Amino acid sequence: MTFLDMLRAAERHNGSLLCVGLDPDPAKFPARLRGDSSRIYDFCAAVVDATADLVIAFKPQIAYFAAHRAEDQLERLMAHMRRVAPQVPIILDAKRGDIGSTAEQYAMEAFERYGADAVTLSPFMGFDSLQPYLKYHGKGAFLLCRTSNPGGDDLQSQRLASVAGAPLLYEHVARLAQGPWNLNGQLGLVVGATYPAEIERVRVVAPTLPLLIPGVGAQGGDAQATVKAGWRALKGETLAPIVVNSSRAILYASSGDDFAPAARLEAVKTRDLLRAAQQAALGQLD
Repeated sequence: MTFLDMLRAAERHNGSLLCVGLDPDPAKFPARLRGDSSRIYDFCAAVVDATADLVIAFKPQIAYFAAHRAEDQLERLMAHMRRVAPQVPIILDAKRGDIGSTAEQYAMEAFERYGADAVTLSPFMGFDSLQPYLKYHGKGAFLLCRTSNPGGDDLQSQRLASVAGAPLLYEHVARLAQGPWNLNGQLGLVVGATYPAEIERVRVVAPTLPLLIPGVGAQGGDAQATVKAGWRALKGETLAPIVVNSSRAILYASSGDDFAPAARLEAVKTRDLLRAAQQAALGQLD
């Protein structure tokens, strides 16, 4: 089964476009866990258990584990997610970008050590920086394309005068990912929810690629605008999934001992917003 197949199956199984981002910051943990980095696994596992039937994917952010010397807890968490939610793909948010033997080691880390189903990558160093990841058949790679931060304009919105049609850089990345780079159908793109017009443009350029869309929730991205811009269906069947990520709004929905039930309530709310937007989009197709 390819990563794209996994996403489609998870969307059908859980009826969701929501991805829960796992960005554990001990300083924001509920009172009884606050400041204790040894409880990262406990915190994240509780959120996973509370939301496993509500999501299309989970997305652990590797820096939040590595900064606290908690890589062993990330390994335990990956195994836990496999046990309690085998139908849910796991995207390791690493944003790696290197070449040669170094990229091979990063790919081994993501897919062999942690057992991720997909990883986020920076395409800045070109196709050979992606090749080591694409050797892992069935695994996915989401390339940074149009990110949700304001500084993304510094490079991503600049025109490439040397490329036919003078596309913006993010448009060129989308074309490469849709076309010559996507040898085995393993690629997707990262496009921020804070820029729905750019999501729509990426969808035009890359109509069949899955999109990982962070920025809904605490970053202010609008769920309905995101789905309208990026989700497409034919006769009710999803052409290419969108994976709409929310992290802080769900993880820290409560600072009390009820943090896991509160996370579930927030996840249900976001999932339902995305569902409603899907139904509206389907209605426009009828």
